[in-house]
Amino acid sequence: MNKIINFLYKNNATFYKVLLFLFTTVSIVYLFPKEGKFKYDFSQGKPWLYDNLYAPFDFAIEKTEEEVSEEKVLIADNAKKYFVLDSEIKTKVTYYFTEEISYLNPSDTLSKKDITKLNKEGRSIINKIYKYGFVDEPSRLKIKNNKTIISLRKGNSIENISYSKIIKSNNILPLIIEDLSDLPKDKGKTYLINVLSDVLKPNLTFDNDYTQKELNQSLNEISYTKGKISKDELIILKGDIVEGKSFSVLKSFESASKSQIWTKSNYNWIVFGYTILVSLALLVLLLFLLRYRFSIYNDNNKVTFIFFNVFFLIFIQTLVVKYNVEYIYVVPLSILPIVLKAFFDSRLAFFTHLLTVLLLGFIVPDSFEFIYLHSIAGIVTTLSVSQLYKRANLFISIGQITLIYMLTYFAFSVIKEGNATNIKGQYFLLFAANGLLSFLSVFFIYFYEKIFGLVSDVTLLELSNTNSTLLRELNEKAPGTFQHSMQVANLAEAAANEIGANSMLVRTGALYHDIGKMSNPMYFIENQSTGVNPHHDLSPKDSANIILNHVIKGIEIAKKNKLPDRIIDFIRTHHGTSLVYYFYKLEKDNNPDENVDIKKFQYQGPIPFSRETAILMICDAAEAASKSLQKPTAQSIDELIDKIVEKQKNDNQFINSDITFREIEKIKKIIKIKLMNIYHLRVEYPD
Repeated sequence: MNKIINFLYKNNATFYKVLLFLFTTVSIVYLFPKEGKFKYDFSQGKPWLYDNLYAPFDFAIEKTEEEVSEEKVLIADNAKKYFVLDSEIKTKVTYYFTEEISYLNPSDTLSKKDITKLNKEGRSIINKIYKYGFVDEPSRLKIKNNKTIISLRKGNSIENISYSKIIKSNNILPLIIEDLSDLPKDKGKTYLINVLSDVLKPNLTFDNDYTQKELNQSLNEISYTKGKISKDELIILKGDIVEGKSFSVLKSFESASKSQIWTKSNYNWIVFGYTILVSLALLVLLLFLLRYRFSIYNDNNKVTFIFFNVFFLIFIQTLVVKYNVEYIYVVPLSILPIVLKAFFDSRLAFFTHLLTVLLLGFIVPDSFEFIYLHSIAGIVTTLSVSQLYKRANLFISIGQITLIYMLTYFAFSVIKEGNATNIKGQYFLLFAANGLLSFLSVFFIYFYEKIFGLVSDVTLLELSNTNSTLLRELNEKAPGTFQHSMQVANLAEAAANEIGANSMLVRTGALYHDIGKMSNPMYFIENQSTGVNPHHDLSPKDSANIILNHVIKGIEIAKKNKLPDRIIDFIRTHHGTSLVYYFYKLEKDNNPDENVDIKKFQYQGPIPFSRETAILMICDAAEAASKSLQKPTAQSIDELIDKIVEKQKNDNQFINSDITFREIEKIKKIIKIKLMNIYHLRVEYPD
C-alpha cells in the first residue's frame, strides 16, 4: 500500500494531466452533436470532386428554408379572412335614423315633401351600405388586394364575397356625398349627412381567432419536400458544379443519410469516433508542450489554463450553434490567441487556436469555410497582436482581424454566388460585433492573472515602473545596485528587441534581478561609495556565502512582495550555476594544501531556461565586468564581452534555454555597441 501511495505521490503531476486530459475530452465530446458525419464534403459553387454519385436509397428532395419561408408568406397573404356579421346593426341604425328625421318640422326652406325625400334618400343609403357589410379599421386587416375573397359568418352559415364589395369606414363620407349629389344644399343635405354620420355603425367584425386557426391549419399542411429521388438514380456527375437543383438534392441526401446513420444501435460508435478525434487533438497539444514548451508542460497550472480556454471557446461556440447558427461568426475566437500570446508566445497561441478551430469544424455548417476563415484570422492575430500595454496596438490589431474576416467572407461569397449582388450584409455586421467582443480579451487577461497567477505585458508595464514600492526601496537601500539594474535593463531590452524576444519581460526581470542585495548592500562593490570594503574582515568562504545568498534573499523578498513567478525566474537564473571566482581563487591561494570544495563558491542555479533569462545572464555579467575596465576602448570592450560569453557557453549555462548561437552573436553585438556608447570619450574642455 505504501508503495502505491509513494508511486502516486511521485507521479502526481502526471496523474493530474491524465485526469485533466480525460475530463476535457469527455466534456468536449458531450458538447458535440451526436449525429453521423456525412462522408462527402461539398460546397455550393464548387465542382463535385468525387465519382459519379447514385442514390443508394429512396429519399425526398427537401425544400430550402428560403423556399419554405416564401411559401408561408404566400399562404399568409392569400389566407381567407373571416368576419362576423351582426344583422341587428342595420335594424338599429334604420330605427335611429327614422327617429332623427321625425324631429324635423316643415318650414319655409324645408317642406313636408322635402322631409319625405330626405327620409327616402337616407334609407336608400343605409340599405346600400349594409347590403354586404360595413367594416371599420381596414388598415389593421392587412388585406393588400381588394379582390381577395373573404368569408362572412351569419350565424351558422358562411358566405364568400369579394372584399371590394365591403364598405370601409374611410369610404363612408364620400359615398354619402355622392348619393346626395342631386339634392340642393338648402334642402337639408348637410343635416342628412350629419345624421347619417352619427347613426351609421359597422356591422362586420374581424374574427381573428377563427382566421388564425384556419391559417395555422394551412401552414401545418405545408409540404417540406418538392420531389423524390429513387434508388440508383443519378444525383451528380464527377466534375459538375454543385449549384441549383444538384445542391438541393445533395443537401437532402446528406440529411437523409444522417437520419439513417443516427440510430440507437450505432450511437455509441459515433461517440467513440468523436472521442478518438478529440483525444488526438488534445494529445497533439500535450505533445507540443512536452516537446517545445517543456517548462509550460511541467506547470500543471498553465496546462490547466490552456485546456480550460480551449474548452471554454468550444462551449460558447456550441451554445451559439444550438441557439441560432446564423450567429456563429459573432463568437470572437481571436480572443484565444490574443490571451495565450499575452501570457506565453505566438507559436503556442496559434497552435492552440488552430486545434480549437479544427475541433469546432465538427459542429458548424460549411466547416471548410469556417476553418479557413478562422485559421487566417488566427495567423493575423498572432502576427499583429503585440505589446498589449500599448492601447493603440490592440485597436489596430483587432481592426486588422475584423477586416480579414470581412475580406475572406466576401471572397467565399463571390466564389459561391458567382457575383457580389447576393452577399448578405448582415454578416459584415456580425464580423463587426466579433471585433467589438474581441476587446473582452483585456478583461479575460486581467481575470486570468488573478485566477491562474499568470503575468501579461500590462502587469509587466506596471511592475517596471521605477516608482513602485519595491524598486523605490532598492534605490534607497542600494543605489548602486539600482543603477546597475537600470543599465542591465536597458541592455537586455535592446538585446531582446534585436532577436525578437519579449523585451518587456526581460526588462522587468532585469530591474528586479538583484533585489536580494538590499539585505546586505555594503557587501557589494557598486554600493561601496566610502571606499570601505567589509569583505576585508571576512574569510573568502564567508564573503562568498554572502554573495551567493543574494539570490536566495532576492527570491524571498520577491515572494514576500508577491512578484509573479516569471519575474522570480530571472532572480533564480541570472547567475545560473556560475562560480564566485574571485573568492574561490582567494581561498585556494590562502590554502594551497587543502582541497577547496568548489560547490561552496558556486551558485545553486538553475541555469537559464528561456531566451529572456539567457539574455539577462549575458547582460548582467557584461555590465558588471565593464565597470572593471580601467580604460574602456572599443577593443577592450569587444574582447571582454567575447570572453564573458565564451566562458558562459563553456560552462553550459545556455543548454536549457531556447537560444541559438546566431542569436547570441546578435546579443553580443548589441551589447558592445551600447557599452561603447556609454563609455565614449568626451571632448576635453580647456581650463
